[in-house]
Amino acid sequence: MDIVILGSEGCLASGFIGLVDILSLARNAIERVRDGVRPFQVLTASIDGRAVIDGHGRHLEVDRALSEISACAAVIVPGFVPDERMQPPAMSGYRSAAAWIRRQHARGALACGSCSGVYLLGEAGLLDGRRCTTTWWLHDEMKRRYPHAEAAWGAALIEDRRVVSAGGPLSWIDLALHVVRTLCGADAARTAADFAVVDTTPSSQAVYVPIGNLAASDPAVIDAERIVRQAAGERLTTTDLARRLGTSERTLHRRLSGATGESPKQFIDRVRFEMARAALEGGPATVKQVAAAAGFDDEASFRRSFKRFSGMTPGAYRAWAKSRQG
Repeated sequence: MDIVILGSEGCLASGFIGLVDILSLARNAIERVRDGVRPFQVLTASIDGRAVIDGHGRHLEVDRALSEISACAAVIVPGFVPDERMQPPAMSGYRSAAAWIRRQHARGALACGSCSGVYLLGEAGLLDGRRCTTTWWLHDEMKRRYPHAEAAWGAALIEDRRVVSAGGPLSWIDLALHVVRTLCGADAARTAADFAVVDTTPSSQAVYVPIGNLAASDPAVIDAERIVRQAAGERLTTTDLARRLGTSERTLHRRLSGATGESPKQFIDRVRFEMARAALEGGPATVKQVAAAAGFDDEASFRRSFKRFSGMTPGAYRAWAKSRQG
């Protein structure tokens, strides 16, 4: 099985070289525990087989031209260095690469992108009607460019019908392990993670988003977040939220789903998670007190919700946040 890492002009060198390193380490580790049986081959490629220039002007050599690879088990697209507006480049210059990715996916390959590399999957038409994610600060732009994508704000990694997207410039680590898990099994992925000493916790982008930056640019989302925050400490249903916004539940669901990929209930829980996250970082309140102040019905539901968004328990998050503060 070949795993192809696509080198593109303007890409992040860390993602390109990092994928080569972690997948090669994974291959060697799995080979050792499987009596010398090589699980996959790692190939790098560009459109024409020539070296590409990354987003900081460095040359990155590749193994093959895309036309020399007739089939593969997976193709991975690293992210791109953002421009001065912190946005990815226009994808019109990458159409031949997008067409090649589309053909490989049609033949059964996994099509994978990390960070803004997900945009190239969109250029290939593979995001239409699929759940996907990207880095949290690229979410609105991805929705603008690929309006038929079902983009989920802040998700760490999503696979939908062999299209795999991951958020964050360093999300290629999780993406690589997901590819290994899919192609070679869970045991192989654990072997690879242990050998590479990869720390996959936390598993969500949500804990890295600066507090107060949850709202998308849609005014309806901004108003919805304001109401949820104002209702801290009280029970707030989706019906209540729609009524306070002066709209129907159907319209509320459509607006929130379109802007964030979430249902109104998920949106309420996410905003309250953000409120709880700030409280855990900023004071000595107990978990029970934090849950009540954020508007959760009980401590148990709060713990479940917090773990779902952060990948950690509230206590583990508090310790993790404290360690980051020095």
